[in-house]
Amino acid sequence: MKKGILTAVAVALAVTGLYAEKRFVMLDKVVAVVGNSSIMHSEVEQVANQLVEARRAEGYTSDRDPKNEALEQLLMQKLLYNQALIDSVEVSTADIVQRVEARVQQMTDEAGSVIELERQSHMPVYHIRELIRRQVEEQTYAGAMQQQVIGKVKVVPGEVEHYYNNTDKSELPIIAEQYVYAHITKYPEGMEEAKRRTRERLLDMRERIVTGKAQFSTLARMYSVDGAAIRGGELEPTTLQGWVKPFADAVEELKPGQVSEVVETQFGLHIIQMIDKRGSLYHCRHIVLRPTFTTDEIVAPMLKLDSIANLIRKDSLTFEAAAMAHSDDKYSKQNGGIVTNHDLLEHYSAFDAKLTATKFLKEDFGIGGGKSIDDYNAIRYMKKGDISAAFRTSDMSGNEMCKIIKLLDVIPAHNATLDEDYLRLEQIALEKKQEKAFQQWLDTKIDAMYIYIAPEYRQGEFVNKNWVKKEQK
Repeated sequence: MKKGILTAVAVALAVTGLYAEKRFVMLDKVVAVVGNSSIMHSEVEQVANQLVEARRAEGYTSDRDPKNEALEQLLMQKLLYNQALIDSVEVSTADIVQRVEARVQQMTDEAGSVIELERQSHMPVYHIRELIRRQVEEQTYAGAMQQQVIGKVKVVPGEVEHYYNNTDKSELPIIAEQYVYAHITKYPEGMEEAKRRTRERLLDMRERIVTGKAQFSTLARMYSVDGAAIRGGELEPTTLQGWVKPFADAVEELKPGQVSEVVETQFGLHIIQMIDKRGSLYHCRHIVLRPTFTTDEIVAPMLKLDSIANLIRKDSLTFEAAAMAHSDDKYSKQNGGIVTNHDLLEHYSAFDAKLTATKFLKEDFGIGGGKSIDDYNAIRYMKKGDISAAFRTSDMSGNEMCKIIKLLDVIPAHNATLDEDYLRLEQIALEKKQEKAFQQWLDTKIDAMYIYIAPEYRQGEFVNKNWVKKEQK
């Protein structure tokens, strides 16, 4: 599915690279029309090049003509975009603006200056911005439309079992090597002192902002530690329910232009400035800092954990008892320190107990996987039953901590089974059902929407044969 029905969104992102070229092709021709949208020859060329380059980077090729594949993906993107407008699908205009500005800034940085960017592109920067805006807007609507279609699809246990029982066992997915491990975590004991220091830094920034000595956005770019820093701390307009409660409570009290007192959340300490409020949407910017520690404050928990590890290795203390007595992880300490994906589920407000996992693939460690890459770097050199040395890491919210790990089990790569890998089989069954539902939806929309493909492009190898309508054959 990731290379099927979701490709339209992926390619849309690649197409944005069209505007990164050093020279814009001004003479072009229309090769297809979907609804009210045209597909230009240059778009097809550019996406085809993106596909070839991406596959070359991944070490494989395709027998399919990349230009034809690119055209089909663009046809899908344009159809999704037009249908999104028909269905009045809602998207975040603020997110579109932010992505456009980030792309223009990236291009400017790569060129060296706005003047040089305009020279290379043979057009003024406002024209470049408008081209990018159209493309980003299209891909945003297309992605939202696609998600609306497949988001309605669900699977029940019976469907997962049916998929498993009706699939040749040799064709079931290979589950790569998995790790089961336990940990004992300790935050630096000087946390309150570190928070005090951080609070004072934020109060000093607030004073400079309210007295006009500094701009909020400037300080956010310089000091804030989250991804919004590049946008001067500006966050996407959101309902109060979209933020954690302390942050939402502070935002609700602010008037446009006001700056909050210091607010503490699980993500750090913040000051917030209200930009405006439209209906139930609150638009604000923030600066977030996380407590930082002195060398002595960091060394103390490291030494304590190393002492605990030595006691466990000497059989003077069990790992389970040590986790219960000493670990700062309130979720795992009750269960012998066994690591789960509770933090990831909590982050996405997914509280279904059946989603709980204790077995982790290599890909589960690192950005987006939920488990720290530091955990994997320790585990990869361990044998079953080993206890690691204490090491520094951070939790999912970015707060610094120390931990020791015990490797409980290494599960070799194997074909998925219903008993051992139900969640992964459920995801595959869901993706297959989503793909089928999307293709059925796509067929009805192709039939209903105006689609024209230039004669010289109609003979290509389309996966969906309905793109070329009977009257055009």
